[in-house]
Amino acid sequence: MERLTEDQVWNKVMLARHPKRPTAKTLIEYLIKDFIEMHGDRLYGDDHSIIAGIGFFGKHPVTVIAQEKGISTDEKIKRNFGMPHPEGYRKALRLMKQAEKFNRPVIFIIDTPGAYPGIGAEERGQASAISQNLRDMIDLKVPLISIVLSEGGSGGALAIGVSDEVWMFENAIYSILSPEGFATILYKDVKLAKKCAGMMKLTSEALYQYQIIDHIIPEVSEGLHENVKYSLDKLKKQLMNKINALKTIEPKDLLASRYQKYRQIGIYEEKTN
Repeated sequence: MERLTEDQVWNKVMLARHPKRPTAKTLIEYLIKDFIEMHGDRLYGDDHSIIAGIGFFGKHPVTVIAQEKGISTDEKIKRNFGMPHPEGYRKALRLMKQAEKFNRPVIFIIDTPGAYPGIGAEERGQASAISQNLRDMIDLKVPLISIVLSEGGSGGALAIGVSDEVWMFENAIYSILSPEGFATILYKDVKLAKKCAGMMKLTSEALYQYQIIDHIIPEVSEGLHENVKYSLDKLKKQLMNKINALKTIEPKDLLASRYQKYRQIGIYEEKTN
């Protein structure tokens, strides 16, 4: 696969963050029939940055867990700009366990710059909530598919990203942190974010090459917001085929395959002087 230039990578970062880019609500409305949202983690409260509920994907009853950034300014504030609190991750895990109980596949939609780093979130167990999701998702006995819609940032994305299949939209990004954060830590200069983005292997093409993701959902060259139907039609057909295939696999074989998937991630390159 041809290596992207620094400018091409940065263009993808900008498309992933485009203010007109559809959010998770658009995908849910397009894909899921009779969606019923559920609220609360049964411990502290509800988190509006994570939408979780049940509905029908074709004839399949499914659980959907999605990070939602919001469109308008008021909604962005309500949704905390897509940065979940620990109660959001606990709500997500509650719905995962419910899906396992009723044998429903789970569709995750990832779209977050990262988990909320505020003091309150840390006091309520942000790290613990994320780590518990990572631990429990590997053993869920139902098909799991995660879709990176726009931004997949750090553990905030990975907390709903341990799945049998991880897919990305063509101009989405998926990384350990933002290019700005990377530049600040590595170079102490946020202005070098563009340079760092080129180093981070955060594009769908790079992650597919390194076998971290399993499939790329195509977009038109101008970005997802310019032709949403084109990409979502392709997603719907491919997702239906994959869910049908995963549902035929015995739970013990599904878990074994998922375990091996993550054991085998770790391809890297060494540069010689």
